[in-house]
Order: sequence, then structure tokens, then C-alpha cells
Amino acid sequence: MTEEKPGASSSSSLFISPTKELDVEVDSSRPSTSSGSDTESIARNSITGPGQKYNRDDLEKVISGVSAITGISAGTTGTVDSAFEVDFEEGDGANPREWSMAYKGMIIGLMSFSTMTVVMYSTSYASGIPGMEKTFNIFNETIVVLGITTYLFGLAVGSIVLAPLSEMFGRRPIYLVTMALYSILIIPCALAKNLETILVTRFFGAVAGSAMLSNAPGTVSDIVNDEWRALAFSIWSLGPMNGPVIGPLIGGFVYEYLGWRWTNWIVMIASGISFCFMAIIRETYAPAILREKAINKRKDTGDPRWFSRYDDKKQFWPMLKENLRRPLSMALTEPICIFWNIYIAIIYAILYLCFVAYPIIFSDLRGWSAGITGLSYVGLGIGGLITIITEPLIRRMINSHKPDPATGKPPPESMILVVCIAAVSIPVGELIFAWTGTPNVHWSVPILAGIPFGAGNCAVFIYASNYLVHSYGIYAASALAGNAVLRSIMGGCLPLAGPAMYKKLGPHWAGTMLGLFELALVPIPVVFWRYGHRIRQKSALIRSMREDQEKLEGRKRRAAEREARARRRDEKLGNVEELEGVSEEAVEKKGKDKEVFEV
Repeated sequence: MTEEKPGASSSSSLFISPTKELDVEVDSSRPSTSSGSDTESIARNSITGPGQKYNRDDLEKVISGVSAITGISAGTTGTVDSAFEVDFEEGDGANPREWSMAYKGMIIGLMSFSTMTVVMYSTSYASGIPGMEKTFNIFNETIVVLGITTYLFGLAVGSIVLAPLSEMFGRRPIYLVTMALYSILIIPCALAKNLETILVTRFFGAVAGSAMLSNAPGTVSDIVNDEWRALAFSIWSLGPMNGPVIGPLIGGFVYEYLGWRWTNWIVMIASGISFCFMAIIRETYAPAILREKAINKRKDTGDPRWFSRYDDKKQFWPMLKENLRRPLSMALTEPICIFWNIYIAIIYAILYLCFVAYPIIFSDLRGWSAGITGLSYVGLGIGGLITIITEPLIRRMINSHKPDPATGKPPPESMILVVCIAAVSIPVGELIFAWTGTPNVHWSVPILAGIPFGAGNCAVFIYASNYLVHSYGIYAASALAGNAVLRSIMGGCLPLAGPAMYKKLGPHWAGTMLGLFELALVPIPVVFWRYGHRIRQKSALIRSMREDQEKLEGRKRRAAEREARARRRDEKLGNVEELEGVSEEAVEKKGKDKEVFEV
């Protein structure tokens, strides 16, 4: 029944049906680690010739036989059978973008509050500097300002580590662990007996707290569709953009009435509340959800073939090394990241320099108390609120751009026009503040100068971050982490020069130098507004992501086509059975009629 064929190591006869017997050649030299797709390929080739079709039931019998002979299993790791790919199903409640609007709003609000807590601690420290100088007998203000520097350095280091870790393990575990550590590490600062303890502990506390700055934008992106992402970022940014303002505002009054140690206790209470918030938020990172779903599916069914497209293909340490290297690699090799990181870092650094400059202008020159000086930051907060409130108008301006032919939506560069306007608004506010800060001008004018300055900073933060998210998709957290690193380093270093710079140059020329420097950076967003699409096309990472997306869509399309063919085949088989049933009934009826006629 089976004959040896030249060149074949062995052959086996497999019975497909009582009327069809097939010879299947099996090369015993094939490695046993082949995937299930290899098994199916062997079986398909055994029962079909060029242009021939095969019956799926027959194919499955062949697969079983081939697996028994070769040890190749259709369920081995590495199968590409899309029938066993776990994905989001409509209405199952697993897809974060299908959650209710109320739940999404709650997540964004809690993320905003938690991020505000971390950012607030960076600036509330400045309010207690006079108290720490007295407690620790320090007469050099620059040394005490190091507390801001070490905190921002901690944010930089933490962003490198925690952003990619969230892409490996999901957002929620990172939030829970880091916010618990952040709350605990505030205690040594409040009880410190020397400045060294404060400087070191603030660094490690900031490493933990950086999870909110580096991962919260990714969480917002996880749950919001492209159309509403800018609005969601605007709402979330209420926290991080107003945190630097709320910090000295609250810190000033707390220091004035309770002492500098309570500026720490207030933040610890807020961070404890944030930890409770993180505990009630579900996982939002789609790859982590699908990986967990695939694990549960394999466990529930006992079938190892179930997989997700995000399953880890590498060992832990090599993958951790790759994910930790990605933010730095993107910051050094991606043109988009390089220029935006430089621009945002300088803008951010000058913003933090203002938290050193405001006490000089209002406390030293005008003689205001610490609490009242904190109120001088209100102009910055109002400016940020104006940017957020006008988001519907800004979105209408963005949507008025010519849509991208590939997506049918406005290109990411449409958001850069907002950044261009903000890039002009920032130096305008800085220059007005520089020439109205002295006591010979009414105090309301420099405070009002904070409105265009704050509005511009808020717009740059929201829409530049949104541009990075749109450009880098699932690697948005890494792109934002690299951005956070450079801006935190710059934001930590520049304030150290603040006291000496304002003392040597005076408030007029110190502020003027900063304003002119910001004005010189305006061409960066303008160039990206005009030529950003070309720069994105030349990005190797973006091109690779686009190819992966096309492959994924191709697999889904082919799977849908296979399902459609299977349905059509089943319908045809059903029709044939119905016709056969009708024929049998007709024959039986004809026989009965013949019997009646003969009688």
C-alpha cells in the first residue's frame, strides 16, 4: 500500500477516507522544535496538489498523524495559528478604550491628582528653605537649593527605569510599589537632623515618584482614543502643570504657621491618598492585559496554543536590558526625540528657575511674607487653566488641518501649530516679568505677566507630549521617559544658578537673558510644523512600528477571510445535505405512490 520513495527517510500511509489513501513523506531529520505551522504545512502538502483544495477535517487527521511520527506539535510555542491568538472582544470589558466615560474620567482625575502630589513636592521645598537654613545653620542659599536639584535628578533616573518597566509588567504594579515607597521615603525628610539626609532621601523618593510623571501620560493614552487624547491630556495636566504653583502656595502658608517640617507631612498625607487611588484603578496597558488574558486562557483550557502577540519571546534579563536601553537610545538616535527633548528641557528649566526668582522678586525686593509670596504664583496657574479651558477651540483648530491620507485624521504636525504659538507666548511673559518685577512697578503687573508665561508652558507640555505619543505609539512611555530625563536634569541644574545670576545681573537683565534665550528656540517647533512629516518618515523606529502594524492588520484580514471561507463551505455543505434529504424523501414518496397504484 505504501512504497519507498527515493530520497525520503521514511514514509507513512495515512488513511483519510474509505476511498482515499495518501502517502505522506516525513523527513526524520527535521528538528523537533518546529512550530505548529510546520506540521500544518507538511499535512497540507500531503493531501493537495497545485490548485487543489483540501477538507479541513482531513487535514486535521493528517496533522495528528504527522505529529505522532515527528514529535511536531501544533500547540508548541511559536505557533502562528491566528485562531488561537487572544485579542480584545467587543463588549467583554477588557479593552480600556471601551470602558465607560465615567470610569475613564475618574482614572484621569486620579492620575492628575497623584502626579500633582509628586510635582508639588519639588517646589514646596523652596518655601521652607529659610527655615532649613536656620535649623541647620547654613548661610549659603545655593547649598539648600540642592534639595530641588537632587529631587529633579531622582525624577530623571526613575524615568529611565520605571517607564520601560511599565511596558514589561504593566502600569498598575509599578504604580502600587512606587507610590508606597514614595510615601515612606518622605518620613526621613520630615524628621531629618541634617541637610545631607534631606538631599539623599529626596533623591530616592523622587526615583519612586517619577512613575507618575513618566507613566501617567501613557495611562491616559491607553484609555483614550486619538480624537479625545488632547482633551484628556489637558484635563490630566491640571495636576502636573499646577503642581509647581500649588507647591509654594501651600508650602508658604504651611511654613509660615507650622514650620518647614510640615511641608513634608502635608505631601506625605497627599501621597498616601494617591496610593489608595492607585489600588482601585485597573490595569490599562493593552499588552499587559492581553498577556494576562492569554495566560488565563491557557490555564482554563489546558491548551498551550493560546497566545497573545505581546507574549515575551526573550528571557527576562535580556528583555529588561533592552527596555531600559530604549529611552536612552531613542533620546540619542531619534531626530524627533533629540530636538523636542532639547526644547522642552530648556523651557522646563527656565520654569523651575522662576520658583527661585519669584521669592527674590516678591520676598527680598518687596518684603512679602512666605505665605503671600506663594500667592504670587497665581498668574502661572491662571495661564495654565486658560490653555486647558480653551482646549475645544484648540482642537477645532487642529482638526481644520488637511487630513493624513493614510489615516484620514489630522497629522501629528497639526498639534505643533499650538506649540508654535506657545513658543512665542513664553518669552513674551518672561520679558514682561523681567522689566516689571522691581518695586517701582505695581505688584499686579509681574503677577499678570505669569499668565502668558504659564499658558505657553502648559501648551508646550501638553501638545509636545501629545506629538510624541502620536508619533511613537506603544513606545510613547519610553519617548516621554527620555524627555523627562533631560528636562529633569536641566530643571535641576539651572535653578542652582538663579540666586547668583539675579544678584549679579539684577532682575531686569537676568530675566531678559532668559526671555531672549527662549525666543531663540522658537525655530524648533516651526521646523517640525513645516517638515515634521518628512522627519517621521525617516525615523527607523516609526517605520518599523508601521510595518509591524501592517503585518498585524494583514494577519487579522487573512484570519477574517479564512473564517468567511469556512462559513461559506459550511453553508454549501448544509445545502447539499438538504438537497440529499429532499431527494431521499422524493424517492420514498414515489415508491409509496407506486405501491398504491399497483394495489
